Amino acid sequence: MISESEQLDDYLRETEVVDFSHAAIAALADKLFHPSQTELEKVKIVFEYVRDEIAHSWDIQSRRITCSASDVLTHKEGICYAKSNLLAALLRREGIPAGFCYQRLMLFDTPDKGYCIHALNGVYLKSLKKWVRLDGRGNKEGVSAEFSVDQEKLAFAVQPEQGEKDYPVIYAAPHSKTIAVLKENDDALDMYLNGLPENL
Repeated sequence: MISESEQLDDYLRETEVVDFSHAAIAALADKLFHPSQTELEKVKIVFEYVRDEIAHSWDIQSRRITCSASDVLTHKEGICYAKSNLLAALLRREGIPAGFCYQRLMLFDTPDKGYCIHALNGVYLKSLKKWVRLDGRGNKEGVSAEFSVDQEKLAFAVQPEQGEKDYPVIYAAPHSKTIAVLKENDDALDMYLNGLPENL
C-alpha cells in the first residue's frame, strides 16, 4: 500500500463529509470509547459498528442516498462510499489516522454486468507502525469481512483475471468521483445499478 501523504495529520483532518465534530458523531464516540481501551480495541469497535449497525443501501433496497458521516449515522444506512466516511470520522475523532482505499470490482457476478469502484478504509496503527485495510461494507451471504491486523479479511477478494484490481493508494480524502456520484443522484438503487464509477 502507498500512502498518498507522508503526513499522518492529513489523515486526521475534518472535512465536509468526514464531519466528526457533528453532535451525533460526538455522542456515538462518547458511547463507544472509554480511556482504558487500547488503540486496537477502538479500531475494532468502530469497524464492527459501521459494518454491523449501518445498513448497506443495496442490501436493504433503500433509495435513500447518504454521504457525510453524520448523515450516514443519522439514517443508519449508506453505500460503501458513505459508510467509509463514517468509519474515518469516528477514528479521526479519536486521533487515529484513517484514509480511503478502493477496489475495482464486478458490479455483480460476471464482467458483462459491468464494474464499479468499491470503497474501504486504510487505518494507521501507531502501536504496530503499519497501515491495515478494513472493509465496513457489511456482511451478508458470501461476504465476510473481519477485523484483522495480520492477514486481510476484506469483503471482496480481487479477481484480476476478471478485470478487477486493487488500487494501492491510501487517500487522505475520499476520491472526488465517489463523492460526486453521491451528490449528483437522488435514488440509491438507480445509482447503484447505473451510476457508480467503473475506474478511478
